[in-house]
Amino acid sequence: MERNLERKGTGKVEALKSLEREIQQKWNNEKMFEEDAPTDFTQSGKEKYLVTFPYPYMNGRLHLGHTFSLSKCEFAVGYQRLKGKQCLFPFGLHCTGMPIKACSDKLKREIEDYGCPPRFPEGGNTAVVIEKPDEPVIVDKSKGKKSKLVAKTGGAKFQWQIMRSLGLSDDEIVKFAETDHWLEYFPPRAIQDLKAMGVKVDWRRSFITTDVNPYYDSFVRWQFYRLRDRNKVKFGKRYTIYSPKDGQPCMDHDRASGEGVGPQEYTLIKMKAVEPYPEKLKSMSGKPVFLVAATLRPETMYGQTNCWVRPDMKYIVYQIKTGEVFISTTRAAKNMAYQGFMKEEGKVDVLMTIVGQDIMGMGLAAPLTSYKVIYTLPMLNIKENKGTGIVTSVPSDAPDDYAALRDLKKKQPFREKYGVKDEMVLPFDPIPIIEVPELGNLSAVTACDLFKVQSQNDKDKLQEAKERVYLKGFYEGILTVGEYKGQKVQDVKKVVQKKMVDSKEAVIYMEPEKQVVSRSADECVVALCDQWFLDYGDEEWKNQTRGALAKTETYAEEVRKNFQATLDWIHEHACSRSYGLGSKMPWDEQYLIESLSDSTIYMAYYTVCHLLQGGVVDGSVAGPLNIKPEDLTPEVWDYIYFKDSPFPASTPIPQSSLDKLRNEFQYWYPVDVRVSGKDLVPNHLTYFLYNHCAIWPEDPEYKWPRSIRSNGHLLLNSEKMSKQTGNFLTLTEAVELYSADGMRLALADAGDTQEDANFVEAMADAGILRLYNFLEWVKEMVANKDSMRSGPLDSFNDRVFAAEMDKGIQETEQHYDRMMYKEALKTGFYEYQALRDKYREVTMGDTHRDLIMRFIETQVLILSPLCPHICEHIWQVIGKKGSIMKAKWPESKEVDDVLVRSSQYLMDAAHDFRIRLSKLTQPGKGKKEVPQRKPNHGTCYVAKTYPPWQHATLSCLKQLYDANGKQFPENKAILTELKKKDEVKKYMKKLMPFVQTVKQNVEEKGVHAMDLTSDFDEKQVLLANVNYLKYTLELESIDIKFSEEADAKIREECCPGKPFSMFSSKPSVDVRVSNPQPSSGHFGLIVPIQEGDTLETVTSRMAKQERGIKDPKQVTLLRHEDPELGPRQIPQFAKPEQGRCKISDKAVFHINLELKKVSLTENGQTVDIGSNLVYIVS
Repeated sequence: MERNLERKGTGKVEALKSLEREIQQKWNNEKMFEEDAPTDFTQSGKEKYLVTFPYPYMNGRLHLGHTFSLSKCEFAVGYQRLKGKQCLFPFGLHCTGMPIKACSDKLKREIEDYGCPPRFPEGGNTAVVIEKPDEPVIVDKSKGKKSKLVAKTGGAKFQWQIMRSLGLSDDEIVKFAETDHWLEYFPPRAIQDLKAMGVKVDWRRSFITTDVNPYYDSFVRWQFYRLRDRNKVKFGKRYTIYSPKDGQPCMDHDRASGEGVGPQEYTLIKMKAVEPYPEKLKSMSGKPVFLVAATLRPETMYGQTNCWVRPDMKYIVYQIKTGEVFISTTRAAKNMAYQGFMKEEGKVDVLMTIVGQDIMGMGLAAPLTSYKVIYTLPMLNIKENKGTGIVTSVPSDAPDDYAALRDLKKKQPFREKYGVKDEMVLPFDPIPIIEVPELGNLSAVTACDLFKVQSQNDKDKLQEAKERVYLKGFYEGILTVGEYKGQKVQDVKKVVQKKMVDSKEAVIYMEPEKQVVSRSADECVVALCDQWFLDYGDEEWKNQTRGALAKTETYAEEVRKNFQATLDWIHEHACSRSYGLGSKMPWDEQYLIESLSDSTIYMAYYTVCHLLQGGVVDGSVAGPLNIKPEDLTPEVWDYIYFKDSPFPASTPIPQSSLDKLRNEFQYWYPVDVRVSGKDLVPNHLTYFLYNHCAIWPEDPEYKWPRSIRSNGHLLLNSEKMSKQTGNFLTLTEAVELYSADGMRLALADAGDTQEDANFVEAMADAGILRLYNFLEWVKEMVANKDSMRSGPLDSFNDRVFAAEMDKGIQETEQHYDRMMYKEALKTGFYEYQALRDKYREVTMGDTHRDLIMRFIETQVLILSPLCPHICEHIWQVIGKKGSIMKAKWPESKEVDDVLVRSSQYLMDAAHDFRIRLSKLTQPGKGKKEVPQRKPNHGTCYVAKTYPPWQHATLSCLKQLYDANGKQFPENKAILTELKKKDEVKKYMKKLMPFVQTVKQNVEEKGVHAMDLTSDFDEKQVLLANVNYLKYTLELESIDIKFSEEADAKIREECCPGKPFSMFSSKPSVDVRVSNPQPSSGHFGLIVPIQEGDTLETVTSRMAKQERGIKDPKQVTLLRHEDPELGPRQIPQFAKPEQGRCKISDKAVFHINLELKKVSLTENGQTVDIGSNLVYIVS
């Protein structure tokens, strides 16, 4: 895919990719990531770490979304290796389920219908169903409005076109009509792509699923035998999302849209038509005809006043197996056809088709209402894709119903338009049935008045009214009518439902919560299916799983709450189907085990698969132990996975081989971290917990998962990834564009929370430059390290740099521990590099060799989990033996926080000084001219204590902060206390701005911001760095003084931690300084000479003007013996010192401003030097 990248060249990225290939080959040759359990794991002193990622589905190339989630595993392994753990990252490849089979069958049909290669008709029927624009969208920030399939396929109409979008030729596509080709084509390419990323995977432990792999198939069959033995797998009719076209349940992984959608239960209210029937229904005379309305609130049926139908909507009249005649939409009838309503499953016995107007004004006998007969009335906004198209009306408690009924009563023309007589509407008033706190017994009426709803067209106001009424009415309402009078509404809902169902006034009806479309492009229904299901609703099993969750680290409270919410609603899950790929249900082979059910404990299979199938992903070749798959009986698997299970006497497998398998499992289990996208929390990750509890109920400490890390989805350049828009990247494309480490850097920077992360291509491009420049700088430092300063590390900035490196290492370690990689990248690379830059700045390039080399070593160590290739390469460049993959996390000392704060004080002070100096040299507002002379001298005042009023304020704030639980009270309370202080009364205008500043400083810097004195000597810090301050401020001199030496105004401005600066221009006389060295490249200079200058100050001033002077100490300054004639004589280039005297470092310059003359005092003598000097650079 073409990317719009504005690059001047690709040399840097190609250089990184070249070294990455070399490093990957080195790791491969050394089998760096192949890990085996110790011979006796109980004697191993090394801690293990097992990390897993949900195996991706093999119907395409891995994309950046996969890569983002699995990068969390990759980074974790890199860090835990540095912490000394033996780390295992295995990686399987998922092929179970419908998608591959469905795609294969589509290709076959397209070849049959359109030839090979197919020639599709212009604007033909699409093979992919897209959700209707008006379909309600699941409220989930992680899901866009387009279906996942459309996003992935770019809106291609036919499967052949989808395959072409993957870059496949027609000759290659035809092979995909056979399912086996999918299993042969995509898995090796996934492995190839992941290797190019540099993942730390033990590829001996990779495999594909389904019964194509006999070893994995045997493992899954064993799992289900044991689940059945423990009464977790059951058989019976259960409501499930079902695809009529596929003839089987449609699980999450089998859906093109509607992931996470389940069956929604309704009470189907039977409202019996009163004869005589309308003209259109005359043929139904004598038959029991019912309008059926789906409701979520059966307890409100006491308040029915009418029934709503849409005049222009199509309805069908059909007979169910009881002989009763129902009227509803076709869609609702289709759902009923799979729920036991009809004589023949899936078939609706349609008697006639009508529109709503045909039954307008029809009398109905409705259950529970106090009105003997109610009537069908028009409502224009009934939707066909929800419920049955027939809607009950309870205007006392439903704002929509009240607004619509009121409109009909008020508007006679509206009634006449639809043939509604006055007696069908006007006598019917809302019936009080529920008492709601604050809203009374007609809550909908009250709410409509409260929100000023004028008509049924006030959609926004009605929505507000509904939100107010429904929640409060259900949870706080008290029923005021009927046999359950006086009881809470939420307590009687099921009781009222049962009463109506038992009296045949209602039935239970199900439909999908939202539209669900299968991958075969079929709109799904809810069906009562004979199926095997996992009884996740079993309370004992559910509570056991809650216990497992309580012991599981989830890294974010939001994730834990999502799990808890799932456990509250989860119930039976269909684990069998009859179409697709997978393992057969071992005791009922007409069914396949579905894809969310064969993927719950396969992490245990990782621990042994390298010995069974030896890295041959389809298990077609026996592994190192030479065990045949048919010998892996359930009893053999028991011995491997259950520590108390006896050795199976009848097995031909040697006990030593099974002991080795058992040892691998016992060592590596449990899973230390499972990483996944947040969308798997309500399904796969919850089932993952359930099944571990079921298979290993007696061993929670050593077999149940230790942690689960979920993340948000990945955006690309702040937009949802989609082939349709071109905003899409595969893993291999990303590596090609940005290198592995450049891509990994941007993935780490993308985000760590449950919110959507963002891969920014500009960031990836910038990362390439950062990494490349770091490498080049390292090479330069290694080449020049012998010329760097050595000796004691006792200067202020040496000690600060060492302490800040320790602090950076420790902060980064904390972020890695919490799997917060964006933060680890920030502190461990961006800010760590900034520490180096600051050190080089404050030392003005006079860096210490040992510190620079320590920086390089620690930088590559703490960055290596994220960018391992370049770190491995630099590890070699700096002469380290072995691989960085076997190195240890850098040691660090206890951080001297006071020293670090003193350094930050220095940088803050320098920043403030620069701003103040800039304001002096810039024209003021409304002024055009800049001050004539640039300041060359500074005076910095340091305060030992605060002014009395600030001292009193800080003391008060500290007391309030401590008394209020380490947080500030409201400003009003603060002001009340401060007004009691006499010291502040004269400064009321300044008081609250000062308080706000203090509060902000506490937020940014901590409670130390309220200290009354500094915990370090501010004057000494500035004196120790006066050369840096002069350099960065471009000043000739700086005086550091205590504020006591200043006037009252300065003392008022100056306080601890905030020095006050003043700048001035020292008077000077200009002298021309020439260079007589031929072809030297040095220029003549005009140098200002100030009173009291020395050789050092003058040569330093010259070095600032003349870049060719690298070191002022290399400059020899000469004066003319005759200051008048000397400059006029022809210079002798061979004898530059002829007629000139060398100025010693003890000489002192003096100036006469009136005469504009410069003199020199040297060895007790004062001489006039004129207006010309000479310099020579050695």
